[in-house]
Amino acid sequence: MRAVVQNDKNGFRAGVAGLLAVAALVSGCAGPDGSAARPAAGQQPHRNAAADAHAALVAAAKRWGLNAVPLRPPAPPTQKPRITARDGFEVDGQVEDELPPVFTTVPTKQKVVFLTIDDGSEKDPAFLRMMSDLRIPYTAFLSNYLVKDDYGYFRKMQAEGHTLNNHTLTHPYLPGLTYEEQKHEICGMQEIMKREFGRAPTVFRPPYGNYNGDTLRAAKTCGIKYAPIWDEEVFVDHWEYREWDRGLHPGDIVLTHFRGRSDWDGTMVDDMRRFLNKVTREGYAVARLEDYL
Repeated sequence: MRAVVQNDKNGFRAGVAGLLAVAALVSGCAGPDGSAARPAAGQQPHRNAAADAHAALVAAAKRWGLNAVPLRPPAPPTQKPRITARDGFEVDGQVEDELPPVFTTVPTKQKVVFLTIDDGSEKDPAFLRMMSDLRIPYTAFLSNYLVKDDYGYFRKMQAEGHTLNNHTLTHPYLPGLTYEEQKHEICGMQEIMKREFGRAPTVFRPPYGNYNGDTLRAAKTCGIKYAPIWDEEVFVDHWEYREWDRGLHPGDIVLTHFRGRSDWDGTMVDDMRRFLNKVTREGYAVARLEDYL
């Protein structure tokens, strides 16, 4: 678009007025007579949604005592990574590829980690508010004997988009049970989760990270496709590492628990503050595990 501006004073003013009117029309901010349009009564001026969302995150990070705003995860891969048993984990002396794989890390080059939370004894409403305010995804692995007194608490987190998965009925040491006993623990929890939360999950974590061939065969029979454990575990006052290098890696699964002051010198909010400060400081975002499976 070209504008012709006259050399005389009146022509110059007319040319500038014309440019402003065209700009207003193009931007959608002009009235029918070319004047700047005003918002209709009760209508708010247009705002930048991304800027508003970031401002809300900045405020939430400050409110919950974080050192920095948590990083936003990248879009999940359209082609899901192939999950295999970690380091060739063997079942009864041989690798059985057709069974649900046990793994501690998702193969990805994206600088993300996955937050998983086990058991379900502590039901802290402040934790729900914190994670909602900060928009942090996580995966819960539930044991029925700990959650049955308040299924509604976990329905709230499910409504926020977080996934609820299987962690057995009573949290036993599975390798010490028979095949049928293990199947009861896993399939029985599948039935309860379908009844209480609307679906039977395809992801299962064996209690304590312990399993044998019967565990995975029973899990497969119950409809389980994946059996993730973890690479790091976070507590209110420290971290524990499975790997020798004691550091975070892209795709690592981090474990913590639904616990409070009866078990820790702190709350789940304190635990999450430690977790988020560390991963953010090291340049990692928290992604949703199921988006990569």
